[in-house]
Formats: sequence, C-alpha cells, structure tokens
Amino acid sequence: MPKNKSMIKGNGNGATLGFEEKLWQAADKLRNNMDAAEYKHVVLGLIFLKYISDAFEEMHAKLAADKSGGANPEDPDEYRAENIFWVPKDARWPFLQGKAKQVSIGKLIDDAMVAIERDNKTLKGVLPKDYARPALDKQRLGELIDLIGTIGLGDKENRSKDILGRVYEYFLGEFASAEGKKGGQFYTPRCVVRLLVEMLSPYKGRVYDPCCGSGGMFIQSEKFIEEHGGRVGDISVYGQESNHTTWRLAKMNLAIRGIDANLGPEHADSFHRDVHPDLKADFVLANPPFNDSDWKGELLREDKRWKFGVPPAGNANFAWIQHFIHHLAPAGIAGFVMANGSMSSNTSGEGEIRKAIIEADLVDCMVAMPGQLFYSTQIPVCLWFVARDKKNGRFRDRRSQILFIDARKLGTMVDRVHRELTDDDIRRIADTYHAWRGDKDAKKKFEDVPGFCKSVPLDELRRHGHVLTPGRYVGAEQAEDDGEPFDKKMERLTAQLKEQFAESAKLESAIRENLKKVGYGV
Repeated sequence: MPKNKSMIKGNGNGATLGFEEKLWQAADKLRNNMDAAEYKHVVLGLIFLKYISDAFEEMHAKLAADKSGGANPEDPDEYRAENIFWVPKDARWPFLQGKAKQVSIGKLIDDAMVAIERDNKTLKGVLPKDYARPALDKQRLGELIDLIGTIGLGDKENRSKDILGRVYEYFLGEFASAEGKKGGQFYTPRCVVRLLVEMLSPYKGRVYDPCCGSGGMFIQSEKFIEEHGGRVGDISVYGQESNHTTWRLAKMNLAIRGIDANLGPEHADSFHRDVHPDLKADFVLANPPFNDSDWKGELLREDKRWKFGVPPAGNANFAWIQHFIHHLAPAGIAGFVMANGSMSSNTSGEGEIRKAIIEADLVDCMVAMPGQLFYSTQIPVCLWFVARDKKNGRFRDRRSQILFIDARKLGTMVDRVHRELTDDDIRRIADTYHAWRGDKDAKKKFEDVPGFCKSVPLDELRRHGHVLTPGRYVGAEQAEDDGEPFDKKMERLTAQLKEQFAESAKLESAIRENLKKVGYGV
C-alpha cells in the first residue's frame, strides 16, 4: 500500500483510490461557515442520492437495451427484484444536476428525497430534506452537486470497486475528525473495526451491534466475507441506535452498500427499549459510549440481563458488557471496545461484576490498544473478547485461560493527533489470537512473546485480583543484545554524561549572567 498521507488519512488502511482527499478538500471549501455537523448531512445526503441514482441508471440502460420486449425500464418492480432502489424521474441525478444552477435547486432536492422515500418504504424517515432552507447557500449547493457529479459509477469496473461507497466512508471519517468529540458517536475508526472483524471472523450467522453508530461494523463484516470467498447473504445483520440522526446515517450507509439490515423500526435505547429482545447472536461487534453516566440505570435495577451483578447507575460499561453476553447464542462470541477502566475498576461493585464474568470463564481475550485512535476521545481503550463456549469443537480447548495482548506500542501517526493500526499491526494481533485458539486456518503456532502476548490461567488472575490489564501479565519485552561489552559501554556512557554535565554548567552560568544584567542575580 502507498505510504503517502493522502492515501492513509481518514481511511484506516482502506481506500487507495487517490482522489478522496482532493474531493474532501473541494467539498470542505464549499462549506464556508457552516458547522461540520450540519454540513455532514448536506454532503452525505447528496452522495447517497448520487449512488442510488447511478445504480438505477445502470439498470435502466440495461432494461432499455433488452430487445426481447419483456422488460420495462419504467417498471419499479424490475428494480426491486434486483435489490435496486426505484428512483422517480425528478429525483434522478442527471435531472437534478441539470438544474444545479437554479435558485430552486434546494426545493428540487427536497422533493426528490420525499419522492424516493415515498417509493422505497425501507427509506421512510431516513433521508435529509432541508436543502431548501434559506441558510444553505444555493450557489455553493449547486457547486457541490457538480463536484459530486464528477464521481462516476457508469462502468462496471468502478461499480465493482464501490468507489462512491468508499468516498462515503472516507467522508464519514473526515466529518468525525472535523466534529471532534461529537463525531465519535457515529464513527468508529476503520482500523479498529477491521481488527475486531479479523479476530472474530464472522463468516456465517447473526451479527449484532446494539449501539451501531453509522453501521461500520456491519460493512466490515460483509467485506470480510467477500474477501474470504464467502457469500454476503450468509450473515444476518441486526442493529440498534439510540440517536435518531445517527440511525438515519446507518440506514443510508448500509443502503449504499446494498446490505439488508434490521435496525428496528426507529431509533431506540438498547437498555430501555431493546428492539431485538429475543435475539441470540452468533457474533456481537460493538463500540458503546465510554463511561456513560447518563444511561438511567437506576430505572433498571431488577433487569434480567444483570446475571453477574447490578451495574452502577453512574457508569454503563458493565451494563453494556452484560447486555452483549445476554444476547450471545450458546456458541456465540463478542468483540467490543471498552474504556481501559473496565479492566481494573473496583468502584461501585464493578470489580465484583468483572470477577463474576471471569469466574464464569467467559473472557476469551483482552487487547490493550494504542492511544489516539479515536476522533472523539483521548480515553485509552481496550478490546474485550467474550466467548460463551471456550471448548467449541472448532477450536483448541481454552477453558480456564485468557489470552492477553499488549498492542500499545503498535500503530502509526497519520497526523499530529490521530494514530492508525497498519495492515501489519492488524495481521499480527489477529494471527496471534487465531493461533492461540487453534483455528484451522491459523498461519502460525502460538507461543508467548514477552512484552506482547501471553496465555494466562485463571489461577494467575485470581492472584492479581481479577484485573484484566494485559501489561500486568505479558511482562517486559526482551532487550536486544547490541554486542557491546559492558565495560566499554559504561566507559562510553560515562564520558557522554561528563560532556552533558559540562554543557549544563555552561548553560547555567550563561543564565545567571543574563539574569544579573537585568537586575535579578541569583
């Protein structure tokens, strides 16, 4: 993969198309003084409209070219049969782009969104419809339409590369960065999602994310299956999202990929209105809000999900963990992001809940992550992996053991404040986990690596008070022997230290002299 910044920033090791950053910069110039949170819906709504219109036009041309007479290019059922959205005439991109310079363009787009929702029931209440508002500069809106119009999907090669879908994902990442803390509620860095998916290998079954944000976990699961030769339809997708705006983003993001997902009839809080109450998932992938103190836990003290202890009302971390476990199938496995405090906190009964989960032999693997991965927070994070059946016949029997991986030193800075895991980092962590589990496709045999990974028996965790921090168990990395004899090294280092002392004395003297000149001698 090319290492230049434009290929990496905001992509999390994904897109290498070369034009996403230029496109983002051009679109960002058109933002003027509009807040990123507001502008996000303007841009992503147009990208979505372009995507479904291009897919429609491609199918339309195919039907029009059919000489058998059995196909009608203006029959909506022809498109629905191919899982393609029906786009009414006045909502098609060529029509709208032809009107881009008119002052009425905002109303025309709003009308197009209304028409698309009317004719495609799965999109009801999802699309943005406020392009006509006076605060939105119509000249800039027209320029933005022309800009997005340059992304073509007309040929099959571009369609197979999912160029517009990747641009959509790139823009989600850039908006998360631009919005700072607010952005994290809808976007999990792609490298983190990729690592979770690579470790869980969700080839087949039900995939669940009860705090799904913009749907990134599902997209990576589908990509994983495609890349490994499986069939996309082999997984069923279930999600939930409490924020209405983010729920709409998820619906658009999944629709743009052609992923059929059950996100419930509307946005809803997973704790207080579980829209999938009877679901037992084969895989749970999630990035819940960190240390949420406003989850109204005091209203759920008797909830059936709290099998391992009632979580504190002031922090939802162990409510989320128990919610994930509650929704796991008998052989299910969960991988999720948590704040580091979850690994060692003993306040408000959290230590007892963690102890009960560990003693139930549910914790499979813990990964300490490097800092600065998230757009939304500088809180250090870890990955938990919880398995219902650690004696699963497909894998080595790992009962009464937990794998600890310390990945804090991995990752590459892609700008001053953001770090990303590289492909090699993701491969190293995932391969270590698969080797430890004894997966049939594991590329190597597992062994403890000081400073990086260790398989630890439960007895050792008991001695450490059921703390799950990897750094406590993996030990120190072995120092490389540079071949320099000890006496020679000490002679060189002490000579170097003597020079530094001399330089320090010289600087101290100069500082004293300067202070004396201005009447502040010391």
